[in-house]
Amino acid sequence: MAEDWEPEVAELRRRRALAERMGGTEKVARQHGAGRLTVRERIEALVDQGSFDEVGALAGSAEYAADGSLSSFVPANFVVGTARLDGRRVAVGGDDFTVRGGAADAGIMGKQIYAERLANELGMPLVRLIEGTGGGGSVKMLEQHGFTYVPFNPGWDLVVDNLSAVPVVSACLGPVAGLGAARAVMSHLCILVEGAGQLFVAGPPLVKHATGEDLTKEELGGAAVHRRSGAVDVIVPSEEAAFQAVRDFLSYLPSNVDSLPPVVASSDDVARRDEDLISLVPRDRRKPYRLRPLLNAVFDTGSVFDYACYGGSAYAGLARVDGHPVGVIATDPYRGATLTAEGADAITRLVDLCETFHLPIVNLTDQAGMVIGLAGEKRGSIRRGARAITAVYQARVPVAEIIVRRVFGVGGAGITNRHRLVRRWAWPSGDWGSLPVEGGIEAAYRAEIEAAEDPAAHIAAIRERLDAVRSPFRTAEKFAVEDVIDPRDSRPLLCEWVRDAYRVLPKLLGRPSFGVRP
Repeated sequence: MAEDWEPEVAELRRRRALAERMGGTEKVARQHGAGRLTVRERIEALVDQGSFDEVGALAGSAEYAADGSLSSFVPANFVVGTARLDGRRVAVGGDDFTVRGGAADAGIMGKQIYAERLANELGMPLVRLIEGTGGGGSVKMLEQHGFTYVPFNPGWDLVVDNLSAVPVVSACLGPVAGLGAARAVMSHLCILVEGAGQLFVAGPPLVKHATGEDLTKEELGGAAVHRRSGAVDVIVPSEEAAFQAVRDFLSYLPSNVDSLPPVVASSDDVARRDEDLISLVPRDRRKPYRLRPLLNAVFDTGSVFDYACYGGSAYAGLARVDGHPVGVIATDPYRGATLTAEGADAITRLVDLCETFHLPIVNLTDQAGMVIGLAGEKRGSIRRGARAITAVYQARVPVAEIIVRRVFGVGGAGITNRHRLVRRWAWPSGDWGSLPVEGGIEAAYRAEIEAAEDPAAHIAAIRERLDAVRSPFRTAEKFAVEDVIDPRDSRPLLCEWVRDAYRVLPKLLGRPSFGVRP
């Protein structure tokens, strides 16, 4: 008999090697044949090289020979551990689709819960690499177990709590259903790989049985479905792009709610004045302008991250101002001018993220109010818009507002909480009121217009008078807007403001007063 523990260490190495085989050569080849990486390849591609410290590699299903020796071993289909991502400690957990299609086995529930607790108690970001159901497996397991159970969502207390404690990112890297789909959306950022990933409550066979709809995975939950659904924040073309999105997103956020957002050195000149801004907004109020040049001119070069990408005209993003992370609310006039139900959801999501992780907000305001018409009413736009306004009013983080163009109606009034201190500047193109002048003249001056010899000329004369009154300078005279500025001064002013904003943030550290709305 050996005098030391070398036999056990050799057995340990053997079992680790068996775990690293995952579902076996054939299943791994099938995964690669579908154009998808294995879970271990994903983790290796995501985190800093050599930094992954796996937990629970020996968990799985084992069979033993008569002499007690291990005859076969299938690892649990969930890989978990800690790693460094751009030098920062993170918790990573991923489904192994090569073992029972990512459905739960004897070890996966415990390992999933451990991943949530690891992030929660050590205060580190959590990355979920999701593929499969991640739930109770197939009905075949009922016969194997010999009983059924009242369903519960394992570790859901931690899943919910983590939304108010640490940054959570989920990537849908293949078909994702059931509990896996619920885990995907219970995150601060949900990513879907176009073509490879699908997200649905139940897969095609169950849907066909329950509803009669005969759909493919892609038709049921692919990128075309989720580009505007609100269930997915960002759609990317490849797994590599998904991993880059994870890294980029986390770079704006602290490791937990007890820390400040990471400020980085910026090589972009704080005094940069982009000459194109002076002509960005057309004088013709009916003509749109491009949003991207505005974002690039105001924020640090290369720092803009498109966040909740389903909002239509409502832009919700992240960026840096002189190296300081901020949230960004804006409007893309080429996608519309009013706040839709989906746009309201995107703004709610961004504001909740900023409040949770203490990011100041920059609002590049061009908001023509809530969407009007039958389609908007059927979508419950007013309720969802009011929900976004509630999020804006609940947020305590510092806010700066540059009024680029329109501020109209309830949507324009509520896009910024103007009952608190907001550092605000308006461009000369600013245009505001309870409703646009063009839409209210005929109603307000109906009798006068009907009595006129030339109604069209009379309307034009009224419009000319009102155009003088609607000048931003008239508002500034009453101190109803604090400053009207040269648009080219926007970046230098924001770079001064952001330092003041970050001096306030230490008072806001800790958990938010309300849980994040997933």
